[in-house]
Amino acid sequence: MKKIPMNWSGQDDAMVENAIRRGATRRELLKMLMASGVGAAAGGSLLMRADRAVAATPKSGGNLRAAGWSSSTADTLDPAQASLSTDYVRCCAFYDRLTFLNETGNVENELATELATDDAQTWQIKLREGVTFHDGKAFGADDVVFSLKRHLDPAVGSKVNSIAKQMTEISKVDDKTVKIVLDQPNADLPTILSLHHFMIVAEGTTDFSKGNGTGAFICETFEPGVKSLATKNPNYWKENRPYLDSFEFFAITDNNARVNALMSGDIQLAASVNPRSMRILKSDPKVVTSVSTSGNYTNLNMRLDLNPGDKAGFVEGMKYLLNREAIQKSVFRGLAEIANDQPISPADRYHNPNLKAREFDPEKAKALFEKAGVLGTEIPIVASDAATSSVDMATIVQQAGDQIGMKFKIDRVPSDGYWSNYWLKAPVHFGNINPRPTPDILFSLLYASDAPWNESQYKSAKFDKMLAEARGALDDSKRTQMYWEMQEMVANEAGTAIPVYISNVDALSDKVGGLKPNPLGGMMGYDFARHVWLES
Repeated sequence: MKKIPMNWSGQDDAMVENAIRRGATRRELLKMLMASGVGAAAGGSLLMRADRAVAATPKSGGNLRAAGWSSSTADTLDPAQASLSTDYVRCCAFYDRLTFLNETGNVENELATELATDDAQTWQIKLREGVTFHDGKAFGADDVVFSLKRHLDPAVGSKVNSIAKQMTEISKVDDKTVKIVLDQPNADLPTILSLHHFMIVAEGTTDFSKGNGTGAFICETFEPGVKSLATKNPNYWKENRPYLDSFEFFAITDNNARVNALMSGDIQLAASVNPRSMRILKSDPKVVTSVSTSGNYTNLNMRLDLNPGDKAGFVEGMKYLLNREAIQKSVFRGLAEIANDQPISPADRYHNPNLKAREFDPEKAKALFEKAGVLGTEIPIVASDAATSSVDMATIVQQAGDQIGMKFKIDRVPSDGYWSNYWLKAPVHFGNINPRPTPDILFSLLYASDAPWNESQYKSAKFDKMLAEARGALDDSKRTQMYWEMQEMVANEAGTAIPVYISNVDALSDKVGGLKPNPLGGMMGYDFARHVWLES
């Protein structure tokens, strides 16, 4: 059997790919390969590889229409105030970050070219040359200082204020260098700066309606709660990006309508489709799916400062009443992993594998409800299509309650306004949390006493102290042990029940290329627009 010659190189691969693009037949290509000393079997393998390479080659041009699942009149182009996936998609298109988290979870530089430190507390950040904002203004250190300091201003209402507060100094060294000093060492700073909220805006910006950033797309139209239209930035600093000429983004909150829009060709990407739609999607050869499990979850929140969450035993009873296996298999059709009531998923290296999920135990739940004095009383659970599959999950809880004399009334409310009117406010309600790249970020956003999204109003001085200590721990084994203990505290003390980690399913036309999973969530970490292309 002949082997591929040792001198067969990537240059020869390119030659085959070019021949395919010129329209060479398979017989002609095999003859060419065999003349070079490549056997038929090896030649066939090379041709398959070349075919895949040609199919994966980005194409420029085209207009893509994509639909998310949530939207409201509070939609914003201010990165600091972004809270919905809809906001993240648009911010990723119009702005850039200092760093970016790629599909492997590794940090890449974006507007920064270097982040240097000797002690993980004082950082020097070198900035990229030759970058301009959409309005023609040159990008520099003043923009970075302004953007980061905004998060420290209470009047801005930044969603990451609690994370940004560790930056005690943010200063300009020169036009292309910024200095950041933290209140204590934190080796996660490059990862933190990859969060969607830390997009860089132009110094002095007060009007965010135009999305004036350095990003791959320019905002042509933005109607909160309706749609946005973006066109290619001809001066984007990344060579040959973006591939699309334009993309339109809006929300179709009803899952069936979103799927139907994709299958009819009205849109080319339907984000976060319900697993119940997988069968019909697989029946269409022109539709493909992208599945990733990176820590997204829908959780049941019970505020500890309101009735009935303030009654001892109620929250624990609810956690035993959650039939996690039924939720995994029936609601998510197996596209989920059993969770243990804390936000650090198995995809994270700091996940505590020893913390077991509570078993479904209605009788134990009943005893706890009796202890709380709520058995037999009617308790409202607020659910909405805005929080993925929360209505289905509420139904499973309601059915389990019926078996033990516990009455739950499902208040199904519209998607529009859910996040501003019910989330964080109703005594018992659902949330839907997008993935975050570190435990520190998740705990700071959701469980610290001053967390902006403290869904159950969990307050623990011990937890706050450990959060600060873990952040500064350079000994990774010590840091791991602290994060493990903090996961146990959240699972046993907080009023948040997390039954499963959801596998996100994005459905797209087979004409869309370049979409890959990302640790920051579906739709390529909400950054799909500048990476995907349309086949002709």
